[in-house]
Amino acid sequence: MTEYLRINLDSERWECRRCDHDIAPARGNYKEGLLVYNRDPREIHKPLLDPAKYDYTYSPNPTWCRILEYYCPECGTMVETEYTVPGHPPTHDIEFDIDALKAQWSKRKEVVNRNPGKEPPKLEGHHHHGHSHAHAPAKD
Repeated sequence: MTEYLRINLDSERWECRRCDHDIAPARGNYKEGLLVYNRDPREIHKPLLDPAKYDYTYSPNPTWCRILEYYCPECGTMVETEYTVPGHPPTHDIEFDIDALKAQWSKRKEVVNRNPGKEPPKLEGHHHHGHSHAHAPAKD
């Protein structure tokens, strides 16, 4: 579903693609099962002007902006980052129709199962974007 998240349709759970950790129910917000680091934005966007002399330093004001970093509690992989206002709950940024996904994948499994003796395709969330990975032959 993302670089670090997948949905296990059998268990209906979000899982970490790095370590297979069970994160949260797939019908809910995956962020609820992750560790959250509530960052002061000045740690990431260093002030360009001296904060002792100037109110506005070209760095986000922590009174108005926080950066939330979400990590897998098992392997520590950073899964997502979001800019938000202090105290705002985690945004619900991904939602899938689990029933429709199950129906779609059951049809794909039927097609795969009709080809005995052939290796089934990998169903991991890798996406092909039309780029050829073929290399030109080396010239002597």
